[in-house]
Amino acid sequence: MSEFLVIVESPAKAKTIERYLGKKYKVKASMGHVRDLPKSQTGVDIENNYEPKYITIRGKGPVLKELKTAAKKAKKIYLAADPDREGEAIAWHLAHSLDLDVSSDCRVVFNEITKDAIKESFKHPRPINMDLVDAQQARRILDRLVGYNISPLLWKKIKKGLSAGRVQSVALRLIIDREKEINDFNPEEYWTIEAQFLKGKSTFQAAFYGKNGKKVALKSEEDVKEVLSAIQGNEFALKSVTKKERKRNPAPPFTTSSLQQEAARKLNFRAKKTMMLAQQLYEGIDLGKEGTVGLITYMRTDSTRISEVAQKEAAEFIESTHGKEYLKSAEKKPGKKSDQKQSNAQDAHEAIRPTSVLKEPGSLKEFLSRDQLRLYKLIWERFLASQMAPAVMDTVSADLVNNDIIFRATGSKVKFQGFMKVYVEGSDDTQEEKEKQLPNLEEGDKVTYESMDPKQHFTQPPPRYTEARLVKTLEELGIGRPSTFAPTLDTIQKRGYVALDNKRFIPTELGEIVHELMVEYFTDIVDVEFTAKMEKDLDSVEEGKVEWKKVIDEFYQEFKVDLAKAEEEIEKIEIKDEPAGEDCENCGHPMVFKMGRYGKFMACSNFPDCRNTKAIVKEIGVKCPKCEDGNIIERKSKKRRIFYGCDNFPECDFLSWDKPIERKCPKCEHMLVEKKLKKGVQIQCTECDYKEEPQV
Repeated sequence: MSEFLVIVESPAKAKTIERYLGKKYKVKASMGHVRDLPKSQTGVDIENNYEPKYITIRGKGPVLKELKTAAKKAKKIYLAADPDREGEAIAWHLAHSLDLDVSSDCRVVFNEITKDAIKESFKHPRPINMDLVDAQQARRILDRLVGYNISPLLWKKIKKGLSAGRVQSVALRLIIDREKEINDFNPEEYWTIEAQFLKGKSTFQAAFYGKNGKKVALKSEEDVKEVLSAIQGNEFALKSVTKKERKRNPAPPFTTSSLQQEAARKLNFRAKKTMMLAQQLYEGIDLGKEGTVGLITYMRTDSTRISEVAQKEAAEFIESTHGKEYLKSAEKKPGKKSDQKQSNAQDAHEAIRPTSVLKEPGSLKEFLSRDQLRLYKLIWERFLASQMAPAVMDTVSADLVNNDIIFRATGSKVKFQGFMKVYVEGSDDTQEEKEKQLPNLEEGDKVTYESMDPKQHFTQPPPRYTEARLVKTLEELGIGRPSTFAPTLDTIQKRGYVALDNKRFIPTELGEIVHELMVEYFTDIVDVEFTAKMEKDLDSVEEGKVEWKKVIDEFYQEFKVDLAKAEEEIEKIEIKDEPAGEDCENCGHPMVFKMGRYGKFMACSNFPDCRNTKAIVKEIGVKCPKCEDGNIIERKSKKRRIFYGCDNFPECDFLSWDKPIERKCPKCEHMLVEKKLKKGVQIQCTECDYKEEPQV
C-alpha cells in the first residue's frame, strides 16, 4: 500500500512525478476540475450573497470515485494542481470532495517537472491559499453572471449560438474600433528624396533631412522641386560626422503573452496551438532511456523572473560554449523589462524557460515532433540570449550639405554580437533594422552625388490586428490574464464575430451588430478601462485586500439595471442573408451567402426544404496549364491552408501550393508562380531555374 497519495491534473504529469517520488507515493490525475457551476443554469444564488452552487462535473463521477478509494488507503494526501489561481481552485474543490482540511499542509506547487524541483516542493507543503481560490471564484462567477444573462438575450434578439463575455467583448471592440480607424483614415501625401553619393570608389546612400540646420517635411512635389533647384552642382561637404557606440540589450525571457506573440511572428503559430504545444513540453516528453521529462517551466505566467539556479547553469553553459565575454555583467539585469515579477504577475512564478539549458534543441530532435521542437528551440534560445551580454553596435551619422540643403546618411555595424549570436527578437513591423555600412567619412570631406530619387508616398492607416498584436494590446491594457488570451481569440472566431483575412482580424456583420448592442446597453462590459479595473480588483482579492463577494456585488448592482433595460428595449434584429447572385441548381431558388465555422459559403434560400450548399469559388484569372480548358481557382485544405487547383476537378487534378500567375516563363514558357518568402513574394518558374527579384 502506498503511504502517500498525490493528485495532479493530467495523466502525463502523473507518470513523470510518480517516477521521481518513488514507491511510497501513488500519483493520480483528476483530469482537470472535478466540480464546477452547472451548465444548465447560472449556478449563482444572487439572493444568498452570490453563493455558488457547485456540482460534480458530468462524467467525472468515476474519476472522483477512484480518487476517494485511493484517498482512504493513503496516510497523507497532497494536492499538486498547477501553480496558479485555477490550480489553487482545483485543489480546493478536490479538498472539499475528499473531506480534506484546507488549512492542513496538503498543497504542493512547482513551476517545473524535474526531479530536483519535485523533490524540493514536497519538502515545503502548505495550506490551500484561500485568497487565490477566492480570486478564481470571483472571476468564474463574474463571467457566469455576464455570460448566462447576456447570451440568452442575444439568442432571443439576434440568433442562437451567440455569446458575450467580459474579455471577449473588449477584444471584439478593439478589432471593430481599429476597422473604424482604417475606414475613417484620410491619407496624407509626403515625399522623400534618396540620393546615391560617391566618395572615392565607394558609394553610399543618404536621404534629404532639411534646410538651414532644421528638419523639413516634404509635403508636395513643389517642395521637392524647390529642394532640387536649390542644390548647386553635384558636390556636398560633410559638415558633421557623429560616431557612437550603442548597446543593444537582449529581450527578457518569455511570459505567456510574449511567447504567443513571438511564436506567431517566427513560427506562424496560432495562440491556441502555441499553448497546446507548451503544455506538452511542460508536462513531459519521453526521452527514451531518460524517461519522461518536463522540458520547460510552467507556461501560464506574466513574470520574467529567473531562479538563481537557472541563471548559474546558463552562465556556465554560455562561458563554456561561447566564451566569458558573452556573459552578462553580474551587476546588470538583462532585458528591456525588469527580471522581477510584474505588478500583476501570477504568484511567485518564473518566466517560461527550459528546465535545463543543457538540453540543447538539437539533442532532442528524435524525441520531439517538428512543431514541439520548433517551439522548444524558440524558448531555449530566448532564455539563453536573455542571460548573455548586450550586443555592441558602431553607429555613424553624417550630414552632407550643399547650399544649406542637408542630406543625412546613417550606418551601423555590429562590433560585438553578444546575445545576437544566439537569438534576435522578432518584430511586428515590416521593416527590420538592417546593418548598413558607410565608407570612412570625416568632417570637411567632399563627396559627389550620382543620382537623386524623389518618391511620392501616402501615410498608411493603422494595421489590422494579427493575433500577436491583439494579445500584446490586451496585455498592455491589463485585459485578461495569461490563461485567457488563446481561448478568447478562439471564441470570437467560433461565434462568427470576426474572420481572419491574410492572418489579420476583420469584424463580420454579425460581430458589428452584437458590438453595437453591447455598446448601447452594456457600456461597462465593453469599456476597456472598466474591464482593466476589474482585473485589478481580482488581483486585490488574490492579495487578500478585498473580499471577493464585495467585488461581485459592486459589479452586479449596476449590471442588473442594464440587463432589465436591455430586455425591455431591444427589439428582434433580423439579419438578412446577402444574395449570392445565382440560383440553386437543384430547386431554382436564389442562393445566399451564409457564415459557417470555416467562413462564408453559399446555401439555398429554400432551406430546410432544400439543403444545397456550395463553396465560394475565387478565380485568379489564370487558365489551367494542364488541361488548358479549366480555370485556376483558390481552394482550402482541411487544415484551412490555401492552395490552387483546376475548376474541372476531378477530371483535371492540377494543384499548386504557390499562386500561379498569367505570365509564362520567358526562359522555358512554363508556368510562373508567386512563392511566398518570410518578407514578400518571389516570382519563379515551376520547371527551370528562372527567378525574379523578391517583392517586399
